[in-house]
Amino acid sequence: MNYDRFVNPEVAAVPPSGIRRFFDLASTMRDVISLGVGEPDFVTPYHIRNAAISSLLAGETQYTANRGLPELRRENAGYMEARFQVSYSPDTDIVVTVGASEGIDIALRAVVSRGDEVLLPDPSYVSYSPSVLFAGGVPVPIRTKAENGFRLTAEAVRAACTPRTKALILPYPNNPTGGIMERADLEALAQVVREKDLLVINDEIYAELTYGDLVHVSFASLPGMWERTLTLNGFSKAFAMTGWRVGFICGPKELMEIINKIHQYAIMCAPRQSQVAAIEALRRGREDGYHDIVMMRESYDRRRRLMLEGFRGMGLSCFEPLGAFYVFPSIETTGMDSETFCSRLLQEEHIACVPGTAFGESGEGHIRCSYATALEKLNIALERIHAFIRRN
Repeated sequence: MNYDRFVNPEVAAVPPSGIRRFFDLASTMRDVISLGVGEPDFVTPYHIRNAAISSLLAGETQYTANRGLPELRRENAGYMEARFQVSYSPDTDIVVTVGASEGIDIALRAVVSRGDEVLLPDPSYVSYSPSVLFAGGVPVPIRTKAENGFRLTAEAVRAACTPRTKALILPYPNNPTGGIMERADLEALAQVVREKDLLVINDEIYAELTYGDLVHVSFASLPGMWERTLTLNGFSKAFAMTGWRVGFICGPKELMEIINKIHQYAIMCAPRQSQVAAIEALRRGREDGYHDIVMMRESYDRRRRLMLEGFRGMGLSCFEPLGAFYVFPSIETTGMDSETFCSRLLQEEHIACVPGTAFGESGEGHIRCSYATALEKLNIALERIHAFIRRN
Protein backbone atom coordinates (compact mmCIF):
# COMPACT_ATOMS: atom_id res chain seq x y z
CA MET A 1 0.00 0.00 0.00
CA ASN A 2 1.24 3.48 -0.86
CA TYR A 3 1.00 5.70 2.20
CA ASP A 4 2.35 8.85 0.57
CA ARG A 5 -1.06 10.46 0.21
CA PHE A 6 -1.74 9.99 3.93
CA VAL A 7 1.50 11.56 5.15
CA ASN A 8 1.90 15.26 5.82
CA PRO A 9 4.66 16.22 3.35
CA GLU A 10 5.94 19.06 5.56
CA VAL A 11 6.50 16.64 8.43
CA ALA A 12 7.98 13.98 6.13
CA ALA A 13 10.52 16.51 4.84
CA VAL A 14 11.97 17.11 8.33
CA PRO A 15 15.02 14.86 8.90
CA PRO A 16 15.17 12.65 12.00
CA SER A 17 17.15 13.88 14.99
CA GLY A 18 20.89 13.78 14.38
CA ILE A 19 21.42 13.14 18.08
CA ARG A 20 19.20 10.10 18.26
CA ARG A 21 20.57 8.60 15.04
CA PHE A 22 24.06 8.24 16.51
CA PHE A 23 22.71 7.20 19.91
CA ASP A 24 20.61 4.42 18.34
CA LEU A 25 23.57 3.20 16.27
CA ALA A 26 25.86 3.23 19.31
CA SER A 27 23.33 1.19 21.31
CA THR A 28 23.81 -1.74 18.89
CA MET A 29 27.59 -1.85 19.47
CA ARG A 30 29.66 -3.19 22.37
CA ASP A 31 32.23 -1.21 24.34
CA VAL A 32 30.86 2.15 23.19
CA ILE A 33 31.36 5.26 25.30
CA SER A 34 28.59 7.67 24.41
CA LEU A 35 29.22 11.40 24.57
CA GLY A 36 26.12 11.91 22.48
CA VAL A 37 22.95 12.30 24.51
CA GLY A 38 22.75 15.22 26.95
CA GLU A 39 21.70 13.18 29.97
CA PRO A 40 23.24 13.47 33.46
CA ASP A 41 24.94 10.31 34.68
CA PHE A 42 23.64 11.07 38.18
CA VAL A 43 20.64 9.14 39.47
CA THR A 44 17.75 11.34 40.60
CA PRO A 45 18.44 12.11 44.29
CA TYR A 46 16.87 9.62 46.71
CA HIS A 47 14.62 12.09 48.49
CA ILE A 48 13.01 13.01 45.15
CA ARG A 49 12.48 9.39 44.15
CA ASN A 50 11.11 8.58 47.58
CA ALA A 51 8.54 11.37 47.39
CA ALA A 52 7.17 9.92 44.15
CA ILE A 53 7.14 6.39 45.57
CA SER A 54 5.23 7.54 48.65
CA SER A 55 2.70 9.30 46.45
CA LEU A 56 2.23 6.17 44.38
CA LEU A 57 1.84 3.94 47.44
CA ALA A 58 -0.72 6.38 48.81
CA GLY A 59 -2.85 5.73 45.72
CA GLU A 60 -2.36 9.17 44.16
CA THR A 61 -2.88 8.00 40.59
CA GLN A 62 -5.46 10.47 39.29
CA TYR A 63 -5.24 13.29 36.78
CA THR A 64 -4.12 16.65 38.07
CA ALA A 65 -5.41 20.04 36.98
CA ASN A 66 -4.42 20.79 33.39
CA ARG A 67 -2.03 23.51 34.50
CA GLY A 68 -0.44 21.17 37.04
CA LEU A 69 -0.71 20.64 40.77
CA PRO A 70 -1.30 24.00 42.50
CA GLU A 71 1.44 23.18 45.00
CA LEU A 72 3.95 22.64 42.18
CA ARG A 73 2.98 25.90 40.49
CA ARG A 74 3.50 27.71 43.77
CA GLU A 75 6.94 26.11 44.07
CA ASN A 76 7.71 27.04 40.45
CA ALA A 77 6.78 30.65 41.15
CA GLY A 78 8.90 30.74 44.31
CA TYR A 79 11.85 29.21 42.48
CA MET A 80 11.72 31.76 39.63
CA GLU A 81 11.50 34.60 42.12
CA ALA A 82 14.31 33.36 44.35
CA ARG A 83 16.73 32.22 41.67
CA PHE A 84 16.10 34.66 38.80
CA GLN A 85 14.19 37.60 40.30
CA VAL A 86 11.14 37.13 38.07
CA SER A 87 7.62 37.13 39.56
CA TYR A 88 4.78 34.96 38.24
CA SER A 89 1.32 34.18 39.54
CA PRO A 90 0.97 30.42 40.10
CA ASP A 91 -2.73 30.64 39.23
CA THR A 92 -2.50 32.36 35.84
CA ASP A 93 1.12 32.57 34.63
CA ILE A 94 2.45 28.99 34.86
CA VAL A 95 1.66 25.71 33.08
CA VAL A 96 3.40 22.45 34.04
CA THR A 97 4.49 20.55 30.93
CA VAL A 98 5.81 17.15 29.91
CA GLY A 99 9.39 18.36 29.97
CA ALA A 100 10.66 21.58 28.46
CA SER A 101 10.33 19.85 25.07
CA GLU A 102 6.54 19.98 25.22
CA GLY A 103 6.90 23.60 26.28
CA ILE A 104 8.80 24.44 23.10
CA ASP A 105 6.15 22.79 20.96
CA ILE A 106 3.05 24.31 22.53
CA ALA A 107 4.59 27.75 22.97
CA LEU A 108 5.32 27.91 19.25
CA ARG A 109 1.91 26.54 18.28
CA ALA A 110 0.27 29.13 20.49
CA VAL A 111 1.97 32.15 18.92
CA VAL A 112 3.04 31.21 15.37
CA SER A 113 0.68 31.59 12.43
CA ARG A 114 1.39 30.14 8.99
CA GLY A 115 4.23 32.00 7.34
CA ASP A 116 5.46 33.77 10.48
CA GLU A 117 9.23 33.88 10.79
CA VAL A 118 10.96 32.75 13.98
CA LEU A 119 14.60 33.66 14.58
CA LEU A 120 16.95 31.22 16.29
CA PRO A 121 20.70 30.93 16.78
CA ASP A 122 22.61 28.48 14.60
CA PRO A 123 23.88 26.12 15.92
CA SER A 124 21.25 25.36 18.54
CA TYR A 125 19.15 22.49 19.89
CA VAL A 126 17.79 20.13 17.26
CA SER A 127 14.07 20.51 18.01
CA TYR A 128 13.67 24.27 17.57
CA SER A 129 13.62 24.42 13.79
CA PRO A 130 11.32 21.37 13.34
CA SER A 131 8.95 22.71 16.00
CA VAL A 132 8.68 26.01 14.13
CA LEU A 133 7.92 24.10 10.92
CA PHE A 134 5.32 21.92 12.64
CA ALA A 135 3.61 25.11 13.85
CA GLY A 136 3.45 26.40 10.26
CA GLY A 137 6.20 28.96 10.71
CA VAL A 138 9.47 29.64 8.95
CA PRO A 139 12.66 29.09 10.98
CA VAL A 140 15.32 31.74 10.31
CA PRO A 141 18.73 30.61 11.59
CA ILE A 142 21.24 33.28 12.62
CA ARG A 143 24.85 32.17 12.39
CA THR A 144 26.87 32.39 15.62
CA LYS A 145 30.64 31.95 15.83
CA ALA A 146 33.17 30.67 18.32
CA GLU A 147 35.21 33.87 18.15
CA ASN A 148 32.17 35.72 19.50
CA GLY A 149 31.40 33.15 22.19
CA PHE A 150 28.54 31.75 20.07
CA ARG A 151 26.48 34.71 21.32
CA LEU A 152 23.38 35.93 19.53
CA THR A 153 24.19 39.58 18.93
CA ALA A 154 21.72 42.43 18.75
CA GLU A 155 23.15 43.47 15.39
CA ALA A 156 22.63 40.02 13.88
CA VAL A 157 19.05 39.81 15.16
CA ARG A 158 18.21 43.26 13.82
CA ALA A 159 19.63 42.36 10.40
CA ALA A 160 17.61 39.12 10.26
CA CYS A 161 14.26 40.77 10.97
CA THR A 162 11.66 41.23 8.23
CA PRO A 163 8.01 42.32 8.34
CA ARG A 164 7.13 38.63 8.84
CA THR A 165 9.32 38.17 11.94
CA LYS A 166 7.23 37.42 15.02
CA ALA A 167 9.41 35.68 17.58
CA LEU A 168 12.94 34.91 18.72
CA ILE A 169 14.05 31.68 20.37
CA LEU A 170 16.68 32.48 22.99
CA PRO A 171 18.35 29.30 24.29
CA TYR A 172 21.19 30.17 26.68
CA PRO A 173 23.22 28.56 28.15
CA ASN A 174 23.36 26.99 24.73
CA ASN A 175 23.15 23.42 23.54
CA PRO A 176 25.41 22.41 21.72
CA THR A 177 28.04 25.11 22.18
CA GLY A 178 28.01 25.82 25.91
CA GLY A 179 27.88 29.53 25.06
CA ILE A 180 26.18 31.97 27.41
CA MET A 181 24.66 35.46 27.23
CA GLU A 182 25.67 37.98 29.89
CA ARG A 183 23.54 40.88 31.10
CA ALA A 184 25.05 43.42 28.68
CA ASP A 185 24.37 41.08 25.74
CA LEU A 186 20.77 40.63 26.81
CA GLU A 187 20.18 44.33 27.38
CA ALA A 188 21.35 45.10 23.84
CA LEU A 189 19.10 42.33 22.53
CA ALA A 190 16.14 43.69 24.53
CA GLN A 191 16.42 46.98 22.67
CA VAL A 192 16.01 45.17 19.34
CA VAL A 193 13.11 43.12 20.72
CA ARG A 194 11.28 46.35 21.59
CA GLU A 195 12.23 48.03 18.32
CA LYS A 196 11.02 45.13 16.17
CA ASP A 197 8.01 44.21 18.36
CA LEU A 198 9.12 40.61 18.95
CA LEU A 199 8.09 37.88 21.37
CA VAL A 200 10.93 35.92 23.00
CA ILE A 201 10.74 32.19 23.72
CA ASN A 202 13.43 31.84 26.34
CA ASP A 203 14.62 28.28 26.92
CA GLU A 204 16.38 28.22 30.31
CA ILE A 205 16.73 24.47 30.79
CA TYR A 206 20.46 24.94 31.52
CA ALA A 207 20.06 28.07 33.67
CA GLU A 208 21.51 26.36 36.75
CA LEU A 209 24.58 25.15 34.87
CA THR A 210 26.92 28.12 34.52
CA TYR A 211 30.48 28.03 35.76
CA GLY A 212 32.95 30.19 37.63
CA ASP A 213 31.53 33.43 38.98
CA LEU A 214 28.90 33.68 36.25
CA VAL A 215 25.26 33.94 37.27
CA HIS A 216 22.48 33.32 34.78
CA VAL A 217 20.33 36.35 33.95
CA SER A 218 16.76 35.56 32.97
CA PHE A 219 15.65 37.61 29.96
CA ALA A 220 12.23 38.22 31.53
CA SER A 221 13.91 40.01 34.44
CA LEU A 222 15.07 42.87 32.19
CA PRO A 223 12.98 46.07 32.09
CA GLY A 224 9.99 45.72 29.78
CA MET A 225 10.78 42.11 28.82
CA TRP A 226 8.43 40.26 31.21
CA GLU A 227 5.49 41.13 28.95
CA ARG A 228 7.37 39.90 25.87
CA THR A 229 8.83 36.64 27.17
CA LEU A 230 7.73 33.05 27.52
CA THR A 231 10.23 31.33 29.81
CA LEU A 232 10.70 27.56 29.57
CA ASN A 233 12.43 25.49 32.22
CA GLY A 234 12.43 21.99 33.61
CA PHE A 235 13.99 19.42 35.90
CA SER A 236 15.87 17.15 33.50
CA LYS A 237 19.31 18.74 33.56
CA ALA A 238 19.78 20.52 36.90
CA PHE A 239 18.00 17.87 38.99
CA ALA A 240 18.99 14.76 36.96
CA MET A 241 15.33 13.99 36.19
CA THR A 242 15.38 13.31 32.44
CA GLY A 243 13.08 10.29 32.54
CA TRP A 244 10.47 12.01 34.71
CA ARG A 245 9.48 14.33 31.84
CA VAL A 246 8.38 17.38 33.78
CA GLY A 247 8.94 21.06 33.05
CA PHE A 248 7.07 24.35 33.07
CA ILE A 249 6.31 27.50 31.07
CA CYS A 250 5.94 30.94 32.61
CA GLY A 251 4.53 34.01 30.90
CA PRO A 252 1.76 36.62 30.68
CA LYS A 253 -1.65 35.15 31.45
CA GLU A 254 -3.08 36.18 28.07
CA LEU A 255 -0.57 33.92 26.31
CA MET A 256 -0.68 31.23 28.97
CA GLU A 257 -4.41 30.78 28.45
CA ILE A 258 -3.76 29.87 24.81
CA ILE A 259 -0.82 27.65 25.72
CA ASN A 260 -2.90 25.83 28.33
CA LYS A 261 -5.66 25.29 25.77
CA ILE A 262 -3.27 23.38 23.50
CA HIS A 263 -1.79 21.54 26.48
CA GLN A 264 -5.19 20.40 27.80
CA TYR A 265 -6.31 19.01 24.44
CA ALA A 266 -3.00 17.39 23.50
CA ILE A 267 -1.65 16.18 26.85
CA MET A 268 -4.26 16.72 29.62
CA CYS A 269 -1.60 17.02 32.33
CA ALA A 270 1.94 16.02 33.19
CA PRO A 271 2.23 12.70 35.12
CA ARG A 272 1.19 13.13 38.75
CA GLN A 273 4.18 11.29 40.28
CA SER A 274 6.56 13.41 38.21
CA GLN A 275 4.88 16.52 39.55
CA VAL A 276 5.16 15.25 43.11
CA ALA A 277 8.86 14.57 42.53
CA ALA A 278 9.30 18.09 41.14
CA ILE A 279 7.65 19.59 44.25
CA GLU A 280 10.13 17.72 46.44
CA ALA A 281 13.08 18.83 44.25
CA LEU A 282 12.16 22.48 44.58
CA ARG A 283 11.05 22.44 48.20
CA ARG A 284 14.11 20.57 49.50
CA GLY A 285 16.26 22.68 47.20
CA ARG A 286 14.94 25.87 48.77
CA GLU A 287 15.55 24.50 52.26
CA ASP A 288 19.11 23.21 51.75
CA GLY A 289 20.55 25.82 49.41
CA TYR A 290 19.98 23.65 46.33
CA HIS A 291 22.65 21.21 47.52
CA ASP A 292 21.89 18.67 44.78
CA ILE A 293 22.36 21.27 42.05
CA VAL A 294 25.58 22.63 43.59
CA MET A 295 27.08 19.15 43.94
CA MET A 296 26.31 18.17 40.35
CA ARG A 297 27.44 21.51 38.94
CA GLU A 298 30.81 21.24 40.70
CA SER A 299 31.27 17.77 39.24
CA TYR A 300 30.38 18.99 35.73
CA ASP A 301 32.84 21.83 36.12
CA ARG A 302 35.70 19.39 36.77
CA ARG A 303 34.70 17.39 33.71
CA ARG A 304 34.35 20.55 31.65
CA ARG A 305 37.95 21.55 32.37
CA LEU A 306 39.17 18.02 31.64
CA MET A 307 37.47 17.95 28.22
CA LEU A 308 38.60 21.45 27.28
CA GLU A 309 42.22 20.72 28.15
CA GLY A 310 42.00 17.32 26.46
CA PHE A 311 40.82 18.63 23.11
CA ARG A 312 43.24 21.52 23.13
CA GLY A 313 46.02 19.08 23.98
CA MET A 314 45.18 17.18 20.79
CA GLY A 315 45.74 20.36 18.81
CA LEU A 316 42.06 21.02 18.22
CA SER A 317 40.62 24.49 18.59
CA CYS A 318 37.99 24.37 21.31
CA PHE A 319 35.83 27.24 22.54
CA GLU A 320 35.58 27.28 26.34
CA PRO A 321 31.99 26.44 27.28
CA LEU A 322 30.74 28.51 30.20
CA GLY A 323 27.34 26.85 30.52
CA ALA A 324 25.41 23.57 30.01
CA PHE A 325 27.49 20.35 29.82
CA TYR A 326 28.85 20.18 26.28
CA VAL A 327 32.07 20.95 24.48
CA PHE A 328 31.98 21.87 20.79
CA PRO A 329 35.51 21.45 19.43
CA SER A 330 36.47 22.26 15.85
CA ILE A 331 37.69 19.26 13.82
CA GLU A 332 38.44 21.26 10.67
CA THR A 333 42.18 20.55 10.91
CA THR A 334 41.49 16.83 10.40
CA GLY A 335 40.20 17.47 6.88
CA MET A 336 37.01 15.53 7.62
CA ASP A 337 33.51 16.92 7.69
CA SER A 338 31.54 16.50 10.91
CA GLU A 339 29.46 13.57 9.70
CA THR A 340 32.47 11.62 8.44
CA PHE A 341 34.46 12.31 11.61
CA CYS A 342 31.69 11.08 13.91
CA SER A 343 30.86 8.03 11.79
CA ARG A 344 34.46 6.88 11.58
CA LEU A 345 35.13 7.65 15.25
CA LEU A 346 32.20 5.45 16.23
CA GLN A 347 33.21 2.59 13.95
CA GLU A 348 36.95 2.70 14.65
CA GLU A 349 37.15 3.77 18.29
CA HIS A 350 33.64 3.10 19.62
CA ILE A 351 33.16 6.69 20.77
CA ALA A 352 29.78 8.28 20.02
CA CYS A 353 29.70 12.03 19.44
CA VAL A 354 27.22 14.13 17.49
CA PRO A 355 28.09 15.94 14.23
CA GLY A 356 27.83 19.70 14.57
CA THR A 357 25.54 19.76 11.54
CA ALA A 358 22.81 18.09 13.63
CA PHE A 359 22.39 21.53 15.21
CA GLY A 360 22.37 23.61 12.04
CA GLU A 361 24.54 24.37 9.04
CA SER A 362 26.86 26.55 11.14
CA GLY A 363 27.81 23.47 13.13
CA GLU A 364 29.82 22.05 10.24
CA GLY A 365 33.43 21.53 11.21
CA HIS A 366 32.52 20.84 14.85
CA ILE A 367 31.40 17.91 16.98
CA ARG A 368 29.35 17.99 20.17
CA CYS A 369 30.54 15.97 23.13
CA SER A 370 28.56 15.77 26.35
CA TYR A 371 30.63 15.62 29.52
CA ALA A 372 27.67 14.53 31.65
CA THR A 373 29.27 11.13 32.16
CA ALA A 374 31.81 9.62 34.54
CA LEU A 375 35.36 11.02 34.66
CA GLU A 376 36.95 7.64 34.00
CA LYS A 377 34.90 7.24 30.83
CA LEU A 378 35.76 10.76 29.72
CA ASN A 379 39.47 10.00 30.14
CA ILE A 380 39.15 6.84 28.04
CA ALA A 381 37.13 8.72 25.42
CA LEU A 382 39.77 11.44 25.14
CA GLU A 383 42.50 8.81 24.71
CA ARG A 384 40.57 7.08 21.93
CA ILE A 385 39.74 10.34 20.16
CA HIS A 386 43.39 11.39 20.32
CA ALA A 387 44.45 8.01 18.88
CA PHE A 388 41.92 8.41 16.08
CA ILE A 389 43.23 11.87 15.21
CA ARG A 390 46.89 10.77 15.25
CA ARG A 391 46.08 7.83 12.99
CA ASN A 392 44.21 10.00 10.49
